[in-house]
Amino acid sequence: MPNNTTDTGTPERIFIKGNEAIAHGALAAGCRCYFGYPITPQNDIPEMMSYALPDAGGEFVQAESEVASANMLLGAAAAGIRALTSSSSPGISLMQEAISYMAGSELPGVIVNMNRGGPGLGDIGPSQGDYFQSVKGGGHGDYKLLVLAPATCQECYDMMVEAFDLAFKYRNPVMVLGDAIVGQMKEPVTPWKPAAVAGTEAADWRLEGARGRKPRLLKSLFLEDGALAGQNRHLQAKYADMQAEARAECFLTDDAELIVVAYGSIGRIAKSAIRKLRAQGHKVGLVRPQTLFPFPGPLLRGLAEQGKRFLTIEHNCGQMVEDVRLSIRGIVDSAFYGHMPGEMPGSDDFLAPILDAMGGK
Repeated sequence: MPNNTTDTGTPERIFIKGNEAIAHGALAAGCRCYFGYPITPQNDIPEMMSYALPDAGGEFVQAESEVASANMLLGAAAAGIRALTSSSSPGISLMQEAISYMAGSELPGVIVNMNRGGPGLGDIGPSQGDYFQSVKGGGHGDYKLLVLAPATCQECYDMMVEAFDLAFKYRNPVMVLGDAIVGQMKEPVTPWKPAAVAGTEAADWRLEGARGRKPRLLKSLFLEDGALAGQNRHLQAKYADMQAEARAECFLTDDAELIVVAYGSIGRIAKSAIRKLRAQGHKVGLVRPQTLFPFPGPLLRGLAEQGKRFLTIEHNCGQMVEDVRLSIRGIVDSAFYGHMPGEMPGSDDFLAPILDAMGGK
């Protein structure tokens, strides 16, 4: 990675893609293993990690498949290593069994999904069609991932640092969910150096040989009577504790009559539309969830209790809108506008839906 200060001591800004910011952030966070398989539109991540990670003292492996990549991630996580895999949509689908095993075994790891169009092979353009898969547990069983949703290249960097910290804090996989817009756009990023990873991280559970101590066992198989029920109670309590990490960007919400809820790239495009409508005197604001799980439901409910109306905008056929409606149920409903995957949205596309939700004002 380049130095992050100039000769004058001021932070150095670098002009990079979102995918490259993901890789820079992972390296800054102490990632020392990457396992992956090529798929558009996230290939800049493994490309950069392939030459930068060995220089950082780590290991890069281009696996034979996404299935292998995710299982390698599981193995590195069991050794207490900060490890990463990345893919896009159909590749993430192939990883779901291993991700469920990691959640069941309480293993930390970071998975990046630069969402592309679907279903099926779809196309290589942007989409938010993987929301359900990401926040509801895409594999088998009752489990959750922490899910972060960047909207800028700087957030790609910052959230990667946070993702590794959260993974080890909760001993749980973390997903960073972007899309082809976030991954391929270029913006200035200011790298920063987080605190060095402590050598004692994971010292009480990682597998490193049992010399001088009792053996340890990391598993997701619980066959004894009542054992699986106990593990699930433990996991559900942990997921409840994760609610403390929920957050969102609020933009012009104080006096807003209508709140637009949108995440990731659609959140920043909606923000541009809101600026245009504000200039015309329309009282509309934005809530952009930065964590998709845990979802910032209490924030939305508080706004609903103030009498505000809601419009959820997504680049899919309607997924996050279900969580919005659950958050505000019994008070108000949320209108919905879905921009179809396969079509690139612009801020003007959102003007009419927002005005319609405001009652045609």
